[in-house]
Amino acid sequence: MLPTDRLTYSAIADRPSLKLPGDARLAVWVIVNVEEWDARETMPRTVLTPPAGGSPSPDIPNWAWHEYGNRVGFWRMLEVFDALKIKAVLAINGSAISAYEPIARAAHARNWEFIGHGFTQKNMQKVANEREDIARTATAIKDFTGRKPRGWLGPGLTETWETPDLLGEEGYDYVCDWVLDDQPVTLKTRSGPIVNIPYTQECNDVAMMLIQHHKASEYRDRAIDQFEQLYADAHDSARVMALVVHPYIMGAPHRLRYFREALEHIAAKQGVLFWTGEQIFDWYRQTAGA
Repeated sequence: MLPTDRLTYSAIADRPSLKLPGDARLAVWVIVNVEEWDARETMPRTVLTPPAGGSPSPDIPNWAWHEYGNRVGFWRMLEVFDALKIKAVLAINGSAISAYEPIARAAHARNWEFIGHGFTQKNMQKVANEREDIARTATAIKDFTGRKPRGWLGPGLTETWETPDLLGEEGYDYVCDWVLDDQPVTLKTRSGPIVNIPYTQECNDVAMMLIQHHKASEYRDRAIDQFEQLYADAHDSARVMALVVHPYIMGAPHRLRYFREALEHIAAKQGVLFWTGEQIFDWYRQTAGA
């Protein structure tokens, strides 16, 4: 199905009002992406180009750049979540659960939600068997947490034409790849509806730091600006805001303070709920009858 076959156009101004509990205006969810990069393959992203060009193997500088996030950066970020008492969502490669088990243990101990993020950090269009990859990721999460994941985020938000169908057939409730709204939307699949929960490309450290090459403070400034506008938009109908971080990016020493300051600003405002993806899904299903 084409994207326009899966959902019809809907103007947010014409929809029935959505209400959050306790007269809250905004549901904010924070997604931490934890990945395993295979040193035998081309690195998913790079910070340093090789002197003579090409794609060297092994690519130690770029593999190590990412590895720093899992060895050090994640633990810096965890202190921020703990201090503010915010429960995050862990979007994790299935293979990363065993490769970085202390991270998975720390998230599970804090009752974070685990969502599928591919079995490895590879474009879903390049995965040999997409259904197997989706199912294998769910199994890895269930084996570790005791629960099947309800949500899915494609590596790099990548999908094939079949991805929503396969996710629905494999028992996922929601997906985050369709960054096109400030409220959840329902997508058609072969086996019934699946909900897309608002994610973000703009308040995403990959876009800001690695693609647009902004200074570190841009994360704080943009997150606060987005938050204030969405909060204002939600005067008569609730909105959902996502913040996205990767340990090797916002967990770097020179960036962490700006992530912390953004969360501190949001947490200080009345009428804001820090929720997980499944909490947003359950609320939307009950409120909108999705």
